[in-house]
Amino acid sequence: MTRLNLELNGPERAINFAQGMPDFETDPRLIEAAAKAMRDGHNQYATTWGAAPLRRGVAHKQSLAWGREVDPDREVTASCGATEAMIATMLAAVDPGDEVIVFEPFYENYGPDCILSGAVPRYVSLHPPEWSIDPDELRRAFNAKTRAIVINTPHNPTGKVYTRAELELIASLCLEHDAIAITDEIYEHIVYEGEHISMATLPDMAGRTITISGASKTFSVTGWRVGWIIAPPVLSNGIRKVHDFLTVGSPHPLQVAVAAALEFPASFYVELRGDYLERRDAMVSGLNECGFAAAAPGGAYYVMAGIAGFGFDDDLAMADHLIRNLAVATVPGSSFYHDPALGRGHLRFSFPKKLDTIERGLEALRGLKQGSARRP
Repeated sequence: MTRLNLELNGPERAINFAQGMPDFETDPRLIEAAAKAMRDGHNQYATTWGAAPLRRGVAHKQSLAWGREVDPDREVTASCGATEAMIATMLAAVDPGDEVIVFEPFYENYGPDCILSGAVPRYVSLHPPEWSIDPDELRRAFNAKTRAIVINTPHNPTGKVYTRAELELIASLCLEHDAIAITDEIYEHIVYEGEHISMATLPDMAGRTITISGASKTFSVTGWRVGWIIAPPVLSNGIRKVHDFLTVGSPHPLQVAVAAALEFPASFYVELRGDYLERRDAMVSGLNECGFAAAAPGGAYYVMAGIAGFGFDDDLAMADHLIRNLAVATVPGSSFYHDPALGRGHLRFSFPKKLDTIERGLEALRGLKQGSARRP
């Protein structure tokens, strides 16, 4: 979607509501920290499972958040973003023929990661408009072949923040069926309603939870590719071996810079939430004014907006129309489902953008309410 929009409309006109990629500047403190790391000589390989300052920083941060000690030497592995963290985790922890439960809609990599690992993805629906879990449907998905379940909270693409009750249900099923939980918590600091709860903090789950996060979303450095995995030592050992053969390691000076960012004061996270809350509210209210069915996400920076009122056969046709006629890129909802038909009624809008970018995009979309987008 991004490439097509740029190709047809050029960088000056194209509005990118497709990728979760900020169009504003990174905090200058991170830039200086990266430059300093390079000047200080951190330009060769780091330890393959992560530069010591980063692993210590992650362990310290999570120890405070979780109320228990996280061991930087035995439990923390640095990765090339959360995306590599997920495939390294799958390849290490899941055997061919195992089943992995994946909630859908899902971040596009989860299903393919299962398949690349030789596992069988078992899909469980999040039901709109609240993106709720049907407990009975989830219970039916667990069986003797279930090895793992993937939980992404806050959630891409819906912005759902899993509740404690939902996580406790998942935890009870993991314990009952001797399964592990793989949690993608990359949006952990972008929460508007509710609270972010890590599965690893629930009773008896620390020893069977693999927690994935990273710097991309919190620090607006999606191109740096610095992520991390926190797992009990027995699982970390396997993950580190797979990670080594996949990528060796993420960029050493950028790991050192992220370690410095992890020492930012609490006010950084307060400002982060406030800035994204303003963007969220502008996007949601604007989309609803344009005729979309857009509920405010509880976290992350995406809106799954219903398109039923615009007369299109499917999401692909409407996404194509928005690019070709309005220079606005979105992501078709069908790309987040194993059965594309389930997502035909939605487009995903991403809002890590300057407020004036959001307003320019909404201005382009405002004509849709009068039915100008209807197909002939």
